[in-house]
Amino acid sequence: MYTEYLTLGAVLLLSYLGHNMTVVYATLIVLALKVIGVLGITSPLSALGSQGLHWGIILLTAAILVPIATGEITISTMIDSFKSPAGLIAITAGLLAAIAGGGGVKLLAVDTELIPALIIGTMVGVIAFKGVAVGPLIAGGLTYFILFLMKQFQ
Repeated sequence: MYTEYLTLGAVLLLSYLGHNMTVVYATLIVLALKVIGVLGITSPLSALGSQGLHWGIILLTAAILVPIATGEITISTMIDSFKSPAGLIAITAGLLAAIAGGGGVKLLAVDTELIPALIIGTMVGVIAFKGVAVGPLIAGGLTYFILFLMKQFQ
C-alpha cells in the first residue's frame, strides 16, 4: 500500500543527494498530487499521468521559441544554419530526435513493460551523471529505432 510513497521518497532522497533539483521538484509535485488523491481528489494525478507529457512538450517548445520572439534568432540566422557543417548536423539531429521521440511515444503506449526500465535508466542518468529528465522520451525513441533495426535484420 505504501510502496509508492517509499519509492517516490527514495527518488526524492537520491535526487536531493545528487543535487538534481529538477527531479526533486517533480517528485514533490507527484507526491503532493498523490496525497491529494488520498483525500479523494484523484483527477490531478490522473491528468498529469495522461496529459503531462503533452503539456511538457508544449512548454518545452514554447521555451525554445522564445529567442525567435525576442528577435535573438531571425529568419537570416535560421537560413545561416544550413551553411555550416555543425548547423547541418544539428538540423539532422533535430529531425532524427523528432522522429525518434514520436516513435518513442508510440512505443511507450504499446509496450508499457518498458516504462520501468526507461525510468530507472533516466533516474540513474539524472542523479549520477547530472543528466536531464527528458530521458524516458529520448530513450523510448532510441529503443524504437533499435527495435525497428532489429526487425529489419531478422
